[in-house]
This record gives sequence, C-alpha cells and structure tokens, in this order.
Amino acid sequence: MHTFWAAVGFLTTLPVPRHDLLPDGLHRAARWFPTIGLLLGVILAGSAWAFAWLFPPTVTAVLVVGLWAGLTGALHLDGVADCGDGLLPPLARTRRLEIMRDPRLGAFGVTALVLILLLKTAALAALALMRPALAPALLLAPIWARWLILLAARLPAARAEGMGASLGPTLSNRQLAFAALLPVVLTAVMGIGHWPVILATGAAILAGLGVLHLAQQRLGGVTGDVFGAVVEVSEAVFLCVACLRVASG
Repeated sequence: MHTFWAAVGFLTTLPVPRHDLLPDGLHRAARWFPTIGLLLGVILAGSAWAFAWLFPPTVTAVLVVGLWAGLTGALHLDGVADCGDGLLPPLARTRRLEIMRDPRLGAFGVTALVLILLLKTAALAALALMRPALAPALLLAPIWARWLILLAARLPAARAEGMGASLGPTLSNRQLAFAALLPVVLTAVMGIGHWPVILATGAAILAGLGVLHLAQQRLGGVTGDVFGAVVEVSEAVFLCVACLRVASG
C-alpha cells in the first residue's frame, strides 16, 4: 500500500499514514491516479449533495470549487496559472520554460486561472439545479482528469528534471488501457441515466489532448505544470458539457 498512500499524499491534502517512498515511488504510484480521482469525486459529490440541501446553487458551486481546490492543495491550479503565462504569449521556447519556473504571476496566468474557476463555478451552479446530474459529473470529472496525467506522462519531458521527467513514461499501453477500465465502466453505468456525461467524457479527453498538443508545440514536451493544466482544463470542460442535461430540461 506504500504506492497507494504515496499517490494520495501527492495528489491530495488528505492525511495519510507514514510510508516509505522509494526513489521511483511516484513513478510506481501513478497507476493509482484514477482511483485517487474516484476518492476525490466521492468526497466532492457527497459534499455537493449536502450543500445543495442547505444553500442555493451559486453558493453550493462556490463551496464545492473551494473544497476542490483545498483537497488538491491548489496543485493543478498552480499549473494552470504557470501554463497561462508560459504557453499563451508569443515567446521563445527557452523563455517559456523560464517563465513557468518563475513564482510570479502574469496577466495570462491570472486570466487562465480566473476563467477556469469561473467555468467550474458556473457549471456546478447549473448542475446543482438538477441534483441527479450533479453527482455523476463530480464523480467522473476527477477520474478522467487523473487518467489523462498517465497519458500525458508518456510524452517527452520538456526538461531533464522535474515532474515531467520523473513521472513518465509511466505505464505501457496495456497498463494504460487497464487504468482506463475504472473510468470507462463508471462512465458507461452513469451514462445510462445521464447521457451528457458520455459526451462530456469525450470533450474532456479532447480538451486534455489539446493542452498536450499546445505544450509539445511550444515547449517541446511536458512539465509538471502541463499535467496540472491538463487536469484543470479537462475537469472544467467536463462540467460545462455535462450542463447540457440542464439545458435540455
């Protein structure tokens, strides 16, 4: 269970038992990432259900987004901000990497961060209007987002050091497919009563692939910040597309 607790400790702020992390511990723990996404989804869906009984949709959405950021230590949101500053402006590749290491936040980073948070909040507020659609979206979005980290880790790293280099290549094609079984099965089951989650799954994967394509074009590979951006962008897109159920009545 050392690798499981390593994955929990890396991706969340949840307390974990003492465990010994080997030098390649993060690499080995990566196979648990979709399971950690399910754990986050269960906590978020349960909290959203409780909030929805107590508060109006907008307040519920803000509380869930705040809890989401707290549970992940804003790890992925930091990646969104850094990628906004590093990937969006017209810069040379070396300059992009330098900016993404800079702890200061620029206009592009602020804009990307605010847009992601607004999209998540607005989408959750819409989903809160139809409570049966809220739980499937919150359960599935974190799972697929963390499976996408495994896919991203198979790409070349933009730097010789850092998370992009230490995490991948993580899994073989067979292992990557096996790791997808959990989200695929859950999506198929939940999609029976909530068809937009199937469409949202495809849209989220395409959004994550779009971030990875941009990173390869402008950085020559992936970094830990890119992993974070993939997670946040795919989750936001998933929630937005899942709102189609609300729009269709």
